[in-house]
Amino acid sequence: MRFRAKIVDLACLNHFSRVINTIAKLAKTCTLRLTVSKLYFILSDKVANGGVSMWCELCQGNFFDEFQMEGVAAEHNEIYLELVPENLSRALKTAQSAKAVKIKLTNKHCPCLRVSVELPSLSSSSRIVTHDIPVGVIPRRLWNDFREPSVPDFDVSIYLPVLKTMKSVVERMKNLSNSIVIEANLSGEMNLKIETDLVSVTTHFKDLGNPPWASEDGCQSSAQGRDLENMAEARIDIKKLQQLLAGQQVNPTKALCNIVSKRIVHFILLHEDVSLQYFVPALA
Repeated sequence: MRFRAKIVDLACLNHFSRVINTIAKLAKTCTLRLTVSKLYFILSDKVANGGVSMWCELCQGNFFDEFQMEGVAAEHNEIYLELVPENLSRALKTAQSAKAVKIKLTNKHCPCLRVSVELPSLSSSSRIVTHDIPVGVIPRRLWNDFREPSVPDFDVSIYLPVLKTMKSVVERMKNLSNSIVIEANLSGEMNLKIETDLVSVTTHFKDLGNPPWASEDGCQSSAQGRDLENMAEARIDIKKLQQLLAGQQVNPTKALCNIVSKRIVHFILLHEDVSLQYFVPALA
């Protein structure tokens, strides 16, 4: 099992760093899945137990100048590692003006991702800062626990308003309640609501637009035949929504959410070379 990669391009390095920062804000520990063409950061808290799940996918070719890996076996050419994304984020913070960053899987005393940052120096010799980030190697028999979560058959899918705006609304609301109701319909309207014994606050967004989801047979998903004005809603933990909005450093080109009434809210943030899915279960 081998893995080594190198980033030389500074723009790619900073972009990668921003993605890792976002993930570190969403997950204390996560699984890094390496394949020949992609990296995945996966958090699979059991949604049934009220945990959130995350699935973030990156095309390695858009970030790395060199990328070599040999998986566990020829027919299973993948590597699954458990790591604390905050540690990787910290290591990359030292790399903001680096000439190059190398990442390598090593195993001296325990398995580690070694991040070597080559810094520019005035003399001819270069300065290299090395960080060893402990990782756990996940055995083959557990890989099935980290499959991509299936997109539930949703009642409404809608584009999100500007995330900065949404973030400031949620920041203000979180001082008033621990939960927030997200409701939306197929006419491009979305409301964020909190209701307590003392106060009820609603923020309305309109003209957001609804994504044109087509299913396998070419017709729309479960939204077909629904009343366009009808609101689908789910009440979720406001902190989990705030985490997602506060951690955003990827500036997605598209952001949308799918609501399964009273069950789950599924957020999808898309950037040219990164996609992040975030599943937040509804509160009873």
